[in-house]
Amino acid sequence: MGEISGAEIIARSLKTQGLATMYGVVGIPVSGIATAAQREGIHYYGMRHEMPATYAAQATGYMTGRPGVAIVVSGPGVLNAAGAYSNAWSNRWPLLLLGGASDSTKMGMGDFQEAEQVAALAPYSKWAIRVESMERLPQYIAEAYRKALSPPAGPVYLDLPGNLIMGSTDEDKVEWAPHVPDPRRVPSDTESIEQALEVLKSADQPLIVIGKGMAYGRAEDEIKRFVEATGIPYLAMPMAKGVLPDDHDQSVAAARSFVLQNSDVIFLAGARLNWQLHFGLPPRFRPDVKIIQLDNNPEEIGVNVPAAAALIGDGKVTLGQLLDKLDEQPWQFPQDSEWLQTVKANARENEELVNGMRGNDGDPIGYYTTLMEVKDAAPRDVVYVTEGEGTMAIARTVLDTYHPRHRLDAGSFGSMGLGHGFAIAAAVENPGKRVICVQGDSAFGFGGMEVEVATRYKLPITWVVVNNNGIGGSPADRFVGEHLPPNALTPGLRYEKVMEGMGGKGYYATSAEEIRAALKDALALDGPSLIHVPIDAASKRKPQKFGWLAARG
Repeated sequence: MGEISGAEIIARSLKTQGLATMYGVVGIPVSGIATAAQREGIHYYGMRHEMPATYAAQATGYMTGRPGVAIVVSGPGVLNAAGAYSNAWSNRWPLLLLGGASDSTKMGMGDFQEAEQVAALAPYSKWAIRVESMERLPQYIAEAYRKALSPPAGPVYLDLPGNLIMGSTDEDKVEWAPHVPDPRRVPSDTESIEQALEVLKSADQPLIVIGKGMAYGRAEDEIKRFVEATGIPYLAMPMAKGVLPDDHDQSVAAARSFVLQNSDVIFLAGARLNWQLHFGLPPRFRPDVKIIQLDNNPEEIGVNVPAAAALIGDGKVTLGQLLDKLDEQPWQFPQDSEWLQTVKANARENEELVNGMRGNDGDPIGYYTTLMEVKDAAPRDVVYVTEGEGTMAIARTVLDTYHPRHRLDAGSFGSMGLGHGFAIAAAVENPGKRVICVQGDSAFGFGGMEVEVATRYKLPITWVVVNNNGIGGSPADRFVGEHLPPNALTPGLRYEKVMEGMGGKGYYATSAEEIRAALKDALALDGPSLIHVPIDAASKRKPQKFGWLAARG
């Protein structure tokens, strides 16, 4: 049939696996992959740095359920991607990273950008391997998809020697591979279903905690039916916001600390008892709390707290099993219980406290005023990306989400630098919807040049940069003497000028009225924009009732 290049084999194999979008930074030896991918009808998005490219690809994996793909050059390129790659490992998102590598004929000779890339990524990989055969490239890619998708999902890495990418072979010798289907959804065993319901029915003060596993598993319909059928209040983890709309009557997000500390039975649906939930331990939780755990990874069951009931299976299917049992034997937690009334009262009290922060959170303004203006202006189907210690933490309580997989933030790894890549992927994967990326000034600096990517591809992303002059805030009057505070950033910077310089529209807003006007204009644009909001550097979260609530985790 004639000669075919390694780059063409890779692109055709990715197309067979259903790939629609690819992110990367091209150069020797991977440029030909991007060109060949475009010929196959795959949309290639050229990024400014390997880190945001890898973040964008993994966000695509989370939002679509199929592995996102990033291509990076050898040596420093692969290692630049490593931090973002490990975020997919922590969050359990499917990702395929294709890294260029030194020619296989020159290993150990000090070739251009020669590095031990497989070993560097292996600890954070479901599979990391150096490709040894051009003819078997489709088999490697198919196996990479299979491993990335198999529960629990995660990242895989293929090390691609330059001579395999840029070389050619007889097409008849290529070992083409078929499309790898999505993994079968495995149910939980019947005995576990019955045990879980028995534990749930024994509760006096129950709670459902919804994790991003329910969003990734497309279980939004089932979890909504389960929540409403049982009448139990629920708490959504940050990236699970929108699996049920945040204005649902049974949401107790405003009473988060109270319900976690007082619930006697917690149904943990697609969430982990890691640092984000204080490991399930006192003082955040009751010492005698019973955990019903639903997870597709058996290794996660009983981590930190023994499970009173373990549901090991696909979330969507397992919830369907629970609903079938409830159809056979209807049960609902008493809606006139003291527990529900107390939870609702605590939620109302906290909501009033947060609403009272508007206009009273800084001089001239602070986080709450800024974020409430964003909330009021955003369309209901907005996709939020939030990043930055104070900005993200407060945005979790202020900005509501109403659709699944419409909220992206630091996640399980607590990563910084992901906002730009996430926002670009969110715009690509949600055509016709507005993406609002709310970042602190420090977070914006990790990848600020990526706004040029948004202008190049005319993506409808509005950045809101909340500027408190540093990491955790640094008042300008501290810039005295020759020793600057370690957390300080230069005061008086004009971040909106970055967007203007890259071809987008920038706004500088110092009051609620100016933020409101900027948002109205920015959200009507077809392309990207950036609203720079300098806030009181001393602005903080609302007062915490317990000191340990303000501590990390």
